Formats: sequence, C-alpha cells, structure tokens
Amino acid sequence: MNHDPVIKVIDLFYTYPNNTLALDGINFMADKGEKIALIGPNGSGKSTLLYLLDGLLLPIRGEIWIKDKKLNKNNLDRIRPIVGLIFQNQDDQLFSHTVWEDVAFGPRNLGLDDREVEKRVKESLEILGIFNLKDESPYNLSSGQKRLASIAGVLAMNPEIILLDEPTSNLDPSSSSSLIRLLLYLNKEREITLIIATHDIDNVPLFSDKVYVMKKGKFIAEGSPAEIFSKPDVIRDASLRLPRVTHLMEILNKKDGVPIKNPYPLTIGEARREILNHIKYR
Repeated sequence: MNHDPVIKVIDLFYTYPNNTLALDGINFMADKGEKIALIGPNGSGKSTLLYLLDGLLLPIRGEIWIKDKKLNKNNLDRIRPIVGLIFQNQDDQLFSHTVWEDVAFGPRNLGLDDREVEKRVKESLEILGIFNLKDESPYNLSSGQKRLASIAGVLAMNPEIILLDEPTSNLDPSSSSSLIRLLLYLNKEREITLIIATHDIDNVPLFSDKVYVMKKGKFIAEGSPAEIFSKPDVIRDASLRLPRVTHLMEILNKKDGVPIKNPYPLTIGEARREILNHIKYR
C-alpha cells in the first residue's frame, strides 16, 4: 500500500433537514490502495459519510478532498469518475432493461466512444463472473447477482476509490465469501481504495487494514483490526460485538482459564494456531 492520500476529510459536519446531526466533526484520511471498514450501530453516520464522500450529499461544514480536488457542487462531474458508490439496496442502482445497459450507463455518461464502452462493459462483467447475465433484466436477478451487477457498473467507470454500503447484507455465506475475495482481488490488482460500511463484524478482519468505530456521528476509535478488537469495552459501548472467533478466545481466557493473551485471534486460522500451540505445550 502506498502512503499517498486519495481522501482527506477535515472537520466534517452534516445535519439532515429534520435537524438530526449525522456527522459531528469527522476527520479522516485514506491512502491509495487502503482497505477501510466503518463499523457502528444503525444511525451512527456510516452511510451518511459514504454519501458525502461520493458527493450525493454536501457538507454543512468542513472539507472533503478527493486527491487534489476539494469536493463541491461545481466539480462533481470530475469527482464521480474517481469515486464509485455501491448502495446497500441494489434496486436503487439498477434501472435499465438489461445488465449490459446498466453497466454501460456510466461509461457512456463519461462521453466515451462505443468501442471503449463495449470494452469496459465486457471486461467488468467478465471480472465479476456475470458475463452470461448480460442480456438478463436486473429485476430477475438474485440479491447476489444484483450486487455483482452494481459493482460491475461502478468498475466500468475505472474508479480509484470504491465505497460500499453493507455489501454483504442479504447474501448467503457462500456469496458473501465470494464477494470478499472479489473485493480483495480488485484492491490488489488495481490498487483500488475500498471503504466499506458494514455490520458484518466477522468479515472485518479479513478485508480491512484499518477500522473506524462510529457512534452518534463521531469516530470513537480507530486502528488496525487487532487494535480495535483488543478493546471489547469500546466495541460493546458502540452496541457492536467482537468477531465470533475473538469472542470465543475471550471466553476461553476469562471463564476457562486458558492463557490466551489479548489481542485475541481474529480469524479461524489464527485461533487454530493458538489452540494447537496450547495443546502442544501442555
């Protein structure tokens, strides 16, 4: 990962028309190629932050810099090709008669010629593994297929940053795992910066370099997954939980006296090594 900021957020505030304060002085930075998870309870401001980063909403106060451009209502046409947003509800994003037309919509709006549009659409559908669905109506797709079609539409814009709002919600475990692998592939091969708002705590250690914990429009903690999940009190104060594996290690330590030190393992692989180590040296 390069230490090359592509997003800088400075003292960001946002209030909805009903006077609900959604973001309360957010400061935030993302490097090129970084994988960031935003976690917090409903209403903590995760989705609002994504909408502001994409320019769907504009700040009440504060600044958002996308690379060297300060986001404002006059330069959204230059920001949108850099930043792609995947909504939680794919029905908000898919509206054409076929998957091909949906994926082609963004590149056409960039003013690209037909040959380049066709190249980008074909490549995006193939990367997502849904080229066979190109002539299907989006309304006939499963939740997982709709999610992939939405990502293909964003990918065809060749963005440097992809924002995802609850990308694994309503997906079965297999589809969720496949999507995580795909996002990691795009991050590695294209160095796309990923910012993911999620309640899927078990997957956070698998796809993030950095985690921000949100509560009532503020960041209450930030750090690596190991740093964040080594603070159970902070996690629970935000109405969240530890990853299941981490919680099991915590119980084994505190209730059963197994000498597992905090930070506890975050993944099955880490837990397996820890348990085998204790069995080996008993």
